[in-house]
Amino acid sequence: MKIKSIFYLASLFLLLLGACSSEKESNFSESDINIIPKPNALKLNNGSFTFDAQTQIVIADAAYQELAGVIAEPFKQAAGFDLTVASEKPASNYIVLEIDSQLPAENYNLDVTSDHITLAASDFNGFLYGLETIIQLLPPQINSTSKVSSANWVVPNVSIQDGPQFKWRGLMLDVSRHFFKKEYVLKTIDRLAFHKLNKLHLHLVDDQGWRIEIKKYPKLTEIGAYRVDQEDAAWNARRKPELGEKATFGGFYTQEDIKEIVAYAQTKGVEVIPEIEMPAHVMSAIASYPELSCKGEPIMVPSGGVWPITDIFCPGKETTFEFLENVFDEIIPLFPSQYVHAGGDEATKTNWETCPHCQKRIKEEGLESVEELQSYFMKRMEKYIVSKGKKMIGWDEILEGGLAPEATVMSWRGFEGGWEASEQGHDVIMTPTSYCYFDYYQGPQDSEPEAFNAYLPLSRVYQFNPVLDSMSAEQKKHILGGQANLWSEFIPKSSHSEYMIYPRISALSEALWTNSDKHDWLDFTKRIQTQFERYEYAGINYAKSAYAVMAEDSVNMDDKKIILELKTEIPNTDIRYTLDGSELDENAQKYTSPIVLSETANVKAAAYKDNKVYGAVFQQSYNFHKAFSKQVTYNTEPHKNYTATPYTLVDGINGSLDFHDGKWQGWLRDDMNIVIDLGEATEVSEVNVGSLESQGSGIYFPTGAKAFLSVDGKEYHEVASVENPAQKNPGRSFKNFKLAFDAEQARYVKVIVSNPDQFIFLDEVQVK
Repeated sequence: MKIKSIFYLASLFLLLLGACSSEKESNFSESDINIIPKPNALKLNNGSFTFDAQTQIVIADAAYQELAGVIAEPFKQAAGFDLTVASEKPASNYIVLEIDSQLPAENYNLDVTSDHITLAASDFNGFLYGLETIIQLLPPQINSTSKVSSANWVVPNVSIQDGPQFKWRGLMLDVSRHFFKKEYVLKTIDRLAFHKLNKLHLHLVDDQGWRIEIKKYPKLTEIGAYRVDQEDAAWNARRKPELGEKATFGGFYTQEDIKEIVAYAQTKGVEVIPEIEMPAHVMSAIASYPELSCKGEPIMVPSGGVWPITDIFCPGKETTFEFLENVFDEIIPLFPSQYVHAGGDEATKTNWETCPHCQKRIKEEGLESVEELQSYFMKRMEKYIVSKGKKMIGWDEILEGGLAPEATVMSWRGFEGGWEASEQGHDVIMTPTSYCYFDYYQGPQDSEPEAFNAYLPLSRVYQFNPVLDSMSAEQKKHILGGQANLWSEFIPKSSHSEYMIYPRISALSEALWTNSDKHDWLDFTKRIQTQFERYEYAGINYAKSAYAVMAEDSVNMDDKKIILELKTEIPNTDIRYTLDGSELDENAQKYTSPIVLSETANVKAAAYKDNKVYGAVFQQSYNFHKAFSKQVTYNTEPHKNYTATPYTLVDGINGSLDFHDGKWQGWLRDDMNIVIDLGEATEVSEVNVGSLESQGSGIYFPTGAKAFLSVDGKEYHEVASVENPAQKNPGRSFKNFKLAFDAEQARYVKVIVSNPDQFIFLDEVQVK
């Protein structure tokens, strides 16, 4: 019995040991590794490493001690235990940071085995990015801001050799159009490091606000940092403030705030680059010190959009340069970055053409034009910036009239400016609108918060490559990299800012970090799922726009049917729909092929994930009314740019919030006056006219509508009218003008819609 008992206990011990070993050696598949940006070389090995309260971080070099917090802090928050720091290796269960001076800057080698992790790098950022990779090898719960109870803190055994494709990987935050508090900037820095981005460009000055304290010029923040609150109106429809009107909306960073931001950024491997605009986008400065302009007249800080920008610095006055040099004398010590951004874009120089100071400067300097005067301006400022040990960056307009000798060009108007600058031997940062402007819509406008009226989806960002095939080898050497720009005209809150940045910043990070031959959109769409989970745990208000259902609808006028194709940006998405307006639930039909409609339908559709609706719900009515596909005669023609098709008003399909979608007809200042021929006498009792308002784009609701009926097309009588008093509208919206009347027989329906001396955009005219 004793022998049997000993044998039983030994077997049980071996069984338990095997179970522990199995848990310790648990294997992963490649589908479990969802790192963004994708490492440039990764080998998956058998087994895994488990983090626990006894795991130590070994850092022998005191210069890198603070890096321990990069991984220790997430464990403290999410797991509830501390990872201790040691200077010598224990027997096992540790992470060790080892210096390898042979590795290039920002590169790292990571080796995970079952009893320890070795991270090698030659510099701070290399170690930082290796630690961020370890975090992304852990389950998404590690990104939680509070303790989670159900997670195994296990990472797969891997060997990774990794480093960036481009050395400039950045994000620009416009804190001028809308001011974002210091705390949000600090959060953004954390998230840049997580995505292996290393530049934060702060747009500190624009017409609508001066955002940094300059002690020599206190009015810049006393006056220039605040504007009259008109947030209840559309950005481009805000009135010009009256002189002396109370300005309360805004804010600024003190120099102490900036020091804190910069110091924190250094602990996250992020270089902060200040932008002080010139010679345009400076109405906030001129409102503070009017003598800086050509006319010297007092102005207010504008509350919204300004175009053209004519109130700009006067380069004919020596005091202008004295002012700017004094500003830079305070700016430069605050930012250890080797770069200072000096703007240089969108200057309308009409005041220079008539300014006696400017004309005198042109004559004295032997300049040919006001374009060359801007070049003189930027070259002079670059010379001063260089004298302070810095390099100047400017938007690609600084190429006009001649480029400053050592300037770096930030190319935003496509790639052309960057191509030209690199050919001239200048360094270039690519940030073309078509790939990098995160203030653009990222999904269907009907399901998105208001943004600049252009489209930049996740997949388009992923395609970004700062280098062009047409460049010579020498030109390519001058391409530092790229960055995303988030202009904030339409972004009043930090939660909205997050929505516009994430997840597009993930696509940008991979475009700039991972070697181009390893880019794979389909693979990325699989890995982004885990990234979404990380965003959820981190409390980031990310956009699910890539899962928004988009409809491609068309009308077959021959058989009077509407064909509806549904898709999302993510391939192979599970889309389900209903046709009767009912809620999307377990009974919703799975979309497998185009939907053919021959009768009125109220379509709802959405992407499904884990058998639940994921992202925005698409909703659209398709109406087969009495005027569907009938002949329309235009007594007033639509504007030439917005004619759509002859059947646009009667094709059963409503336009979206995107007035460029080809489904709207627009009239500029003219009333709409149309006649619909129903083909034969028909009983009618109602006419509905769909309209769009987007005051920021100059589109306004009509002031009224009238309906007329006729049997013979000659004699008409009015049957209904409706008025619509003008109202301030900060957003975009639809309005249906319903014209109801007693039923009667008619063949011809005339509809007149009144124009408020603006653009009116009209779509479906339903006859019931």
